[in-house]
Amino acid sequence: MAQAQGLGKSYIKAFFKGFFVAVPVTVTFLDRVACVARVEGASMQPSLNPGGRQASDVVLLNHWSIRNYDVQRGDIVSLVSPRNPEQKIIKRVIALEGDIIKTIGYKKKYVKVPHGHIWVEGDHHGHSFDSNAFGPVSLGLLHARATHILWPPQRWQKLQPVLPPERKPLQREQE
Repeated sequence: MAQAQGLGKSYIKAFFKGFFVAVPVTVTFLDRVACVARVEGASMQPSLNPGGRQASDVVLLNHWSIRNYDVQRGDIVSLVSPRNPEQKIIKRVIALEGDIIKTIGYKKKYVKVPHGHIWVEGDHHGHSFDSNAFGPVSLGLLHARATHILWPPQRWQKLQPVLPPERKPLQREQE
């Protein structure tokens, strides 16, 4: 009986040792490397959620790939909403710092993206709360790059950076 109690104590002790190692490692991984997120809404249709409200895509968000704010035109990124810091939004990078972009309904017809900022838009124009509503976005608001669609299984794929030809920047500032 005493041996069984000692065995139970050693299992509990081993469990807690493993728990106190696993939790910080998992939290660090999810915060710094990658996590998954469900995409809601129609702003990124047809790239994400092409079926509308019937099914939400689940994407892999890679934090590590943007740790140095290294994004390119066409990337799909997750960022903190400039209007509501409690909310994350997912959009496509249209222009980088120094680019001049023709806007769609923004207060200015043409915008030069300032240093340390990007211009993001949803793929479904008119149904997207994006830079055309709030202007250039600080790189500091970047959260992650969406790299793969994980769910539903029939849509599993790597997300490629694609920039619609009609949304290419008009001019790039000379370095």
